[in-house]
Amino acid sequence: MTAKYFRYLLQFKRPSGTSRGVLYEKETFILEISANENKGIGECAVFRGLSFDDRRDYEEKLQWLCENIHEEREFLQEELKEFPSIWFGYEQAVLNLKYGDHLYFPSEFTEGTSPIIINGLIWMGDIGYMEEQIQDKLNKGFHCIKLKIGVDWKSEHEILQKLRAKFSKEKLELRVDANGGFTTDEAKIVLQQLADLQIHSIEQPIKAGNWKDMAALCSKTPTPIALDEELIGIIELADKKKLLEAISPQYIILKPSLVGGFAGSDEWISLAEKQEIGWWITSALESNIGLNAIAQYTYTKDNKMPQGLGTGGLFTNNFDSQLVLQGEELFFLNSIFRIE
Repeated sequence: MTAKYFRYLLQFKRPSGTSRGVLYEKETFILEISANENKGIGECAVFRGLSFDDRRDYEEKLQWLCENIHEEREFLQEELKEFPSIWFGYEQAVLNLKYGDHLYFPSEFTEGTSPIIINGLIWMGDIGYMEEQIQDKLNKGFHCIKLKIGVDWKSEHEILQKLRAKFSKEKLELRVDANGGFTTDEAKIVLQQLADLQIHSIEQPIKAGNWKDMAALCSKTPTPIALDEELIGIIELADKKKLLEAISPQYIILKPSLVGGFAGSDEWISLAEKQEIGWWITSALESNIGLNAIAQYTYTKDNKMPQGLGTGGLFTNNFDSQLVLQGEELFFLNSIFRIE
């Protein structure tokens, strides 16, 4: 068995606004594992500025994996526990090597007969741009929309008020993601304003790491709170359990490339369900390679809530994809990635 990798820069069609700034490009790494003339493809989807493994020695560790690809899975997992996105790429490549072609988790989804319902994601921008995105999603038949907030709350609040005035919560589920954009005092006010508008949930209202403040918010919140960045960097199973018990959120958001791949996501799901904490899965600006694998994995978890999966349409130079969106339903078609 041999392995190699290459660096790839995804270019945004339009600069994408987040509470951490405007993104123009997204760096990622593609891992290829070969054995007996077969090849497995995976994506080590590091997210600079957010990933726990955004480190200077990232490529050095990726090269180490290629040189030690023949080692046992358990050994590699232990060695890569501080590099969740590299482990994520390894998991994909091994699964793809096993199943061949474009498959990672064969199911009715990959047979093209059953879709995944996803939410429509609205990126930050001026009011005109955000309203333009929202109208596009509504025209396409989305029943669940997620808005990035936390940059200009007054304007964002106005948009939410307009939406709720037009659509009841039964017709349109609204989720918001603050990416830690509020202080604790601000969050208390925002949570009530969101509750007045019957918002489904808010992701990460305050910055990660403030367990005491987050626990206090979760215990009294009128709007369900979902942990997102809070999960990043929590590696050991005991620590994951400790976090969920300490904060007791209403939901957790799982980004496989940031929380230890599929194995890490499975651990979080198991712990959350034992505490009756809800969850859903989202992508994190992966290329179509990682997005494809995440979508296939997500389907096998049989969660009926709208999932936060992208469509790969944000980039000008993405890889070919077999994922296609029909309204709010994500389907899998039988085409193959083109990687030279």
